[in-house]
Amino acid sequence: MPTRLFHWLLLLLVVASFVTGWVGGNLIEWHARAGIAITGLLAFRLVWGFVGSTYARFAHFVPGPGRVLAYVRGQWRGLGHNPVGALSVLALLAILIFQAVSGLVANDDIAFEGPLYALVDKATSDSLSSLHRQNFWIIIGLVSLHVLAIAFYALVKKDNLVKPMITGVKEVVDPAHQPARGGGLVAFLIALAITAGVLYVATGSFIEVPPPPPVAPW
Repeated sequence: MPTRLFHWLLLLLVVASFVTGWVGGNLIEWHARAGIAITGLLAFRLVWGFVGSTYARFAHFVPGPGRVLAYVRGQWRGLGHNPVGALSVLALLAILIFQAVSGLVANDDIAFEGPLYALVDKATSDSLSSLHRQNFWIIIGLVSLHVLAIAFYALVKKDNLVKPMITGVKEVVDPAHQPARGGGLVAFLIALAITAGVLYVATGSFIEVPPPPPVAPW
């Protein structure tokens, strides 16, 4: 359930970020809120990749060269992400992490400044703001490839990858494959606690706001 919630919430928030960032104007504040929420989701997923259930763990699906080669040769068998799919997931996570972090210190030279803008100088913020805008198109490209891969598996390989991300259950014929284990309540609470800490930092709540300048007497 945590992996599925992450997946669908991330989809909704990325779409919201796209719309609010594209329209701009008064929606830029909602763009920032969506970005902070994405930061929290990504933090949760990184932690869940170590303490979560079997098929959500990086140790299970992050491939080495041997597994990638076996997949290319048609010799790979397994549940969860195939080796090439796993690489695409890692690439998308890395790109989204950069997008989230760069957005936290970005500015638009008008009225918007990210919650952590005060931690960097103007030149650094300007550079990351530019990369933040350009990286948007890389995200669009990777998401498009992701959707095309899902369509390919559904139409050509007759393997519905969406259904298990809704129901949480994948039908398999090999009895050697075991149901997912681990990722219980304690692991979930640990992931939530770390996520809360990341959100505290991402919102800039620890940055002291300077007092307003004194008002000159009449």
